[in-house]
Amino acid sequence: MENPQNQPLTVVVVGIGQMGHSHALAYHNNPGFQIIGLVSRSAPKKLTDILKKYPILPSFEEALLLKPDIVSINTHTATHATYAIAAMEAGAHVFVEKPLAATIADAQRVVETAQRTNRKLVIGYILRHHPSWVEFIRQARQLGPPFVMRMNLNQRSSGDAWDIHKRILQDVKNPIIDCGVHYIDVMLQITDSKPVQVRGMGLSLSDELPSDGQVNYGHLQVIFEDGSVGWYEAGWGPMMSETAHFVKDVMGPRGSVSIVMGDNEKAGGSADIDSHTKMSGLRVSTVVDGRPNDRMIYMEGEPSHYELCAREQQFLLDAIRENQDLTQHMMDAIRSLTIVSAVDRSMREKRAIDV
Repeated sequence: MENPQNQPLTVVVVGIGQMGHSHALAYHNNPGFQIIGLVSRSAPKKLTDILKKYPILPSFEEALLLKPDIVSINTHTATHATYAIAAMEAGAHVFVEKPLAATIADAQRVVETAQRTNRKLVIGYILRHHPSWVEFIRQARQLGPPFVMRMNLNQRSSGDAWDIHKRILQDVKNPIIDCGVHYIDVMLQITDSKPVQVRGMGLSLSDELPSDGQVNYGHLQVIFEDGSVGWYEAGWGPMMSETAHFVKDVMGPRGSVSIVMGDNEKAGGSADIDSHTKMSGLRVSTVVDGRPNDRMIYMEGEPSHYELCAREQQFLLDAIRENQDLTQHMMDAIRSLTIVSAVDRSMREKRAIDV
């Protein structure tokens, strides 16, 4: 299944919903890849014309029979571990959307399989490929320690978007688990300190959710060994407020840095997927002679959601072609999932959890 360097790597894309569709476009437009199938159990509701030329496969098992070089997994979280392990056992490299798995044990099984089979495993931590977020983290690190890290991403979803969120909650029960891994990962990149305790709370704000522990609002707090603290909240549904739905800032003894959203990003509202990553600039405030000194940093070529997916897939291609060691990448995915899972436990047991 190994290809010469000048030959494109064959890919099957499993799941062609919102994220799978974006990743499929990234593979289509990158000459390093060749799509050989799209997996969808039912007819896709929306498919860009340029993707319609690819065969639609009804099952994951049928996709593996094509012996692809890469399997791109963009399905609901409950299937991630099973599909990723089966793909690597069949000889394929794997891209899998976050979170890596629904449980820590399953995530560890996926990573162990990647190490044993010597296959590359890339997890969809899209913010790691965003130049503005990279700069946000770099600026934040200059302000402490300790740090105060404040983040949220609430989405006023309705119609099809709310249906998607309700389907995700069947797997993860809590939006903190699905979204929180991104922002815990950011916090861990800002502070080199070890998390020591987490606290969580959550609530169901909809009678459309079953009474099996599903909540559509969650809030977490993390305390770090060096005294740093961080919080993150996530809420989904038509009842969510559009006021302060996107907060990303960090404070330290030497000042603060905040992501500033512009009017263009706000126009789409909190449900607009591009608004989750786009920004108009960074506001940096440093303390000079006891007084705040503010300045703006504007990044050129702010990438769209699709362009970020393209960068993720180029990272995958480079990792395969250059035989990069992805051990730290995989361990970081387990670490952030471990923290949000502890937060979910804290919420349900109504007590702080040491980690």
